[in-house]
Amino acid sequence: MIAYLEGKLLKKEDDRILLLNNQVGYEILLPAFVRQTFHSKKIGEEVALYIYYHQTERQPKPTLIGFNLEVEREFFRHFISVEDIGPMKAVQALALPVREIARAIESRDSAFLKQLKGIGNRTAQKILATLEGKVAKFALIRQAEEPIEAAPSEDFIEQVLEVLTKQLGHKVKEAKEMIGIALKRNKNITTAEELFEEVYRGEVS
Repeated sequence: MIAYLEGKLLKKEDDRILLLNNQVGYEILLPAFVRQTFHSKKIGEEVALYIYYHQTERQPKPTLIGFNLEVEREFFRHFISVEDIGPMKAVQALALPVREIARAIESRDSAFLKQLKGIGNRTAQKILATLEGKVAKFALIRQAEEPIEAAPSEDFIEQVLEVLTKQLGHKVKEAKEMIGIALKRNKNITTAEELFEEVYRGEVS
């Protein structure tokens, strides 16, 4: 199964690209929020994508769906766990940044979700019912940057610092400030999950 690809950008189409890797061309579908990051990329440029590999008995031909960040692919997996949302529908629906969609889910903003292509009121409610409380960390995603090694810390604090820097693109100094403010606001935090939630609350308040 293909999980990650690097190679030259051979072609850009409306909803997909062709990527050359070891003399093999891979057709990769891109959700709209990922396609926006490819507008400035030129043919022949080296690109790298995390891949969601989709193949079923009803659809035996493999489909590759690409993401700039591993954490974006993780959110995609959560999103398609919602009833009536398959990978192809999700590719069309995810036209806005993951950060904004995750915030809408955590704040129960169904009106925002209904802005997504193919998402009506019924599906928006299913998204909220399925994902509320599970996607707070995705609301902290920033533009992809070079990951920076996290400094040693207490176990659960180190876990959160690592996710903020390596997966979500925050700089170490910024991530430490976010964690420090969250711990000052709530001195009873004892787990990584609680710390994520408190950091998220600070970002949206």
